[in-house]
Amino acid sequence: MYDDLVDAVYIATIFFFVIGLHRMSHPITARSGIVWAGGAMLLATVVTFVGIGNLGTNFVLMLVGLGIGGTIGYVAAKRVAMTDMPQMVAIYNGMGGGAAGAIAAVELLGSTVGTTADLSVAGGLIGGISFAGSVIAFLKLQGWMPQRAIAFPGQQPVNLLVLAGAIGSGILVLAHPFPNGLLVFFALALGYGLLMTIPIGGADMPVVISLYNALTGLAVGLDGFALQNYSMVIAGTLVGAAGSLLTILMARAMNRSIANVLFSAFGAKETDTGPIAGSMKSVEADDVAVMLAYAGKVIVAPGYGMAVAQAQQKVKELTDLLTAKGVTVKFAIHPVAGRMPGHMNVLLAEAGVSYDQLFDRDEINNEFPSADVVLVIGANDVVNPAARRAGSPLEGMPILDVDQAKMVVVLKRGQGRGFAGVENELFYKDNARLLYGDASESVAKLVQALKKL
Repeated sequence: MYDDLVDAVYIATIFFFVIGLHRMSHPITARSGIVWAGGAMLLATVVTFVGIGNLGTNFVLMLVGLGIGGTIGYVAAKRVAMTDMPQMVAIYNGMGGGAAGAIAAVELLGSTVGTTADLSVAGGLIGGISFAGSVIAFLKLQGWMPQRAIAFPGQQPVNLLVLAGAIGSGILVLAHPFPNGLLVFFALALGYGLLMTIPIGGADMPVVISLYNALTGLAVGLDGFALQNYSMVIAGTLVGAAGSLLTILMARAMNRSIANVLFSAFGAKETDTGPIAGSMKSVEADDVAVMLAYAGKVIVAPGYGMAVAQAQQKVKELTDLLTAKGVTVKFAIHPVAGRMPGHMNVLLAEAGVSYDQLFDRDEINNEFPSADVVLVIGANDVVNPAARRAGSPLEGMPILDVDQAKMVVVLKRGQGRGFAGVENELFYKDNARLLYGDASESVAKLVQALKKL
């Protein structure tokens, strides 16, 4: 009877997870969706503790672990800047994979060979890969290791051998469970996660984060089956399904297959695209301010450079000034602009930019020809017209057609290439001007110049 009540509560939490996931699908309701899902997880955790009864010292240790982990998570979430959110998502996702791997290890050490052991091995393998890969993603995004793809001769065969070794050792663990075998199994699983992620460059991090999110969900779901815990099964399945769909959408947004993202080491070397017709033409902030003040429609195309410069608040101030002057201002959001899905939306929402002003690529691409000025703030590969040219490394990638506007102003630190290592042909167009400098400082200059007009 008591177990039935616990299972009923687990099933109820499933509905809360679904509601939370549904509400997270729209920026306006995303915050409440997180609250729904978080509340469901809290309820499931409390019920689990009540259901397991008094475990003496272990019970106390679990409470201590929850307290330490919860405190670290709360403090980090409060202190981490919105610009650093991608790496925080990556490392927290990795913690989920690591937890799933740890649960699998405990199950394998404490159980005899049976129907749940193979699920635990699968959960441990996937969780270990997700944990190690997420750590590398975090290090790349944090700038603690090179963000470019790192490749070496024979990399993929070596990776396959490590993966095969992990699977083989997992099979041996199923036949003969023993601690040393588990150590080899998890070492190889972690090693594959590291080797799998190192050759993936910063430009592909949105896809990688989504993929490891899906893998973590799958690992949790497998552990849930092994433990016969309904809440873990459904929550893991939902996360795995959502992450898988998002991974596919992110890869499609770059017109590349998931295999190409994972195994091509795209961006390991800068690509020589040959000479480009035209020249780069710089412009001063005062001249750009005049263009903006007398424009009818201005479209802003933000990118990772805006996040790095933490320029979103200044961009909001600029938007308000232009709107007050009767200028229509819209934002063009490319699906892979930034370092995680929805990165630009989150930053702009934090700054107070209205959701009504945010448009995705498909919604706004046909409006660029009617735009008087397009401000490209820190974006590079997602606005590169080279994607339309046959033979370009970016060939076929859906981009924002900013070059079709009457005038394009690119806010840029210097003349370097984007994460893909491809020269941006936009910078050489006759209707393009480059405003050099830190994005936040450049936008601040535009704000001051506009106030003087």
